[in-house]
Amino acid sequence: MHFRLDSTYGRVMAWLNMHLVDHGFIRAIYNNMYAIGGGMHRSSQPSPSQIRDYKKRLGLKSILNLRGVNEFGSYALEAEACDALGIRLETFRLYSRQPPTRDEIHGIKAVFANLEYPALLHCKSGADRAGIGAALFRILHLGHDVRDALTELNWRYGHFRRSQAGVLEYVLETYLARNARAPIGFMEWVDSEYDPSALERQYLAEGWASLLNDKLLQRE
Repeated sequence: MHFRLDSTYGRVMAWLNMHLVDHGFIRAIYNNMYAIGGGMHRSSQPSPSQIRDYKKRLGLKSILNLRGVNEFGSYALEAEACDALGIRLETFRLYSRQPPTRDEIHGIKAVFANLEYPALLHCKSGADRAGIGAALFRILHLGHDVRDALTELNWRYGHFRRSQAGVLEYVLETYLARNARAPIGFMEWVDSEYDPSALERQYLAEGWASLLNDKLLQRE
């Protein structure tokens, strides 16, 4: 559904969709907001009021939406709020249950290099795509050790390792295991050895966490 915000009806429907269909009522209570470093923050999908608050408190200049352009009321309202506040809105789609491709890793590296900071990256809940986005920001933009960046994928953000989203950790852990055998730079590994399809096949999600993450929470 495409929401037109130039009418009261369209605005009300967008607001209802954001809160009820896209679970914004949860994010209104807890927005999963944390500083990553280097002028970057991570969170769940922000509402217009949260964006205004971040602009006031953080001097926010850019938002990186890892859900991509979508038809939720959340996106329409976010785009409107960013335009009104002079915040640059970038969209880049990552997935919570499959590894990023080589092109996506290169693409998000370029996005990080061209953002204006302070900035915020987010997905729907701030757990999985925000987690791998934050980890890649630390690795690719800040030059942090992959093992340290791996902490961005943690249960305290709502990320469950033993769900299908655990494949995101598996990617970084596979690199660490390879690097331990013979040192190799992360991007060199990505360009020469990384096979996201093979890693996805190797990874097995099981147990209650998979049910919670993939079915009940409806992670994208």
